[in-house]
Amino acid sequence: MSESSAEVVANAATAAVAASAAGAAGGWRRATGIAGVAIGVVAAGAAAGVALERMTVGRGMRQKARLALDSAGPYGSLRGMPGKAFADDGTELYYEVDDLDPEAAPAAIGPRRRRLFGRKAPAPVTVVFSHGYCLSQDSWHFQRAALRGVVRTVHWDQRSHGRSGRGVAQGRDEPVTIEQLGRDLKAVIDAAAPEGPIVLVGHSMGGMTVMALADQYPELVRERVVGVAFVGTSSGRLGEVNYGLPVAGVNAVRRVLPGVLKAMGQRADLVEKGRRATADLFAGVIKRYSFASRDVDPAVARFAERMIESTPIDVVAEYYPAFNDHDKTEALGCFADMPVLVLAGVQDLVTPSEHSEAIADLLPDAELVLVPDAGHLVMLEHPEVVTDRLADLLTRTGAVPAGATVKGYGSTSTAQPG
Repeated sequence: MSESSAEVVANAATAAVAASAAGAAGGWRRATGIAGVAIGVVAAGAAAGVALERMTVGRGMRQKARLALDSAGPYGSLRGMPGKAFADDGTELYYEVDDLDPEAAPAAIGPRRRRLFGRKAPAPVTVVFSHGYCLSQDSWHFQRAALRGVVRTVHWDQRSHGRSGRGVAQGRDEPVTIEQLGRDLKAVIDAAAPEGPIVLVGHSMGGMTVMALADQYPELVRERVVGVAFVGTSSGRLGEVNYGLPVAGVNAVRRVLPGVLKAMGQRADLVEKGRRATADLFAGVIKRYSFASRDVDPAVARFAERMIESTPIDVVAEYYPAFNDHDKTEALGCFADMPVLVLAGVQDLVTPSEHSEAIADLLPDAELVLVPDAGHLVMLEHPEVVTDRLADLLTRTGAVPAGATVKGYGSTSTAQPG
């Protein structure tokens, strides 16, 4: 996007936010459409702004195309053994476990499994996947498909996302914090992987959740975590991200956005109507801030759109302030003596790759992978790269033997119980 067009977009976004703020005081129905646009930008991970492309296909045709993609696209269909954990405030956290394939396990583990007299075989390594803001555990679809049966995995939905319950503390008007998410992850680990070594994998907010876990439970990391992967995430200074917009436009939006989001959260029903009315624009927002490739599979783009648009407006609003407060740089030291993968898309506008480079600088033995032509949802945009580097990390941790072979990246088998 050129600088001149970016300025136009920034001005439009600022006007949208200001109009939404005015709507909070009165005339909500008039401001609903604008609010839907503004909140859609935030939900996609950008503070404001998107280049609007001219639409040449009728709305009816676009709706039919969405229905066709939804019916044909298998993404997000993988299910495992369900379970529930409970956060310290009582929030119900939903997770699923994909266990080792009993038939494939002997080959994966090796020709012999050592068993000591009077003792059980050691617990297998468990890989725990944490997803990002406005997504769900299904965002790891390709990696989950590739690793099924090869290694034990846990996929969970963060509070107020996916199949997890609404944050109990947030019902009492307590703000969401990254620290709370770290405690949520601890509750999931206690329930789904109470023993044995662990590999932690986090994308965006999920990576921040992993850092918060380390910050509050360093002994857990020291005693049980054998590897970690940070994908498109940041250890802090997110308030400096400009989302590809001019500084003036970003600053203007930041001044009023928190208040607007709070007001929107209080009138979620009206804003949701506006959000649905601006579905075409919302899809354009998601594509710009999620992907960088021109040839992204339309079904994958639609899959991302469905995940993000399913996040309620009030959830989007209550999470947003937590990111400016996030600073877990010191917690990264907990991972200094283990295999680490740091991976990001070079064209990520939400958590720029410079933030991943900063993490790698603090963990000099980490493998740093910067993926060209990739945006924020790099694990969906270039699944083969992410899965390949993740498989290598699991080999280095001993979770997957060097001779093991992961499945095809696009596998959508649903044989496991759901």
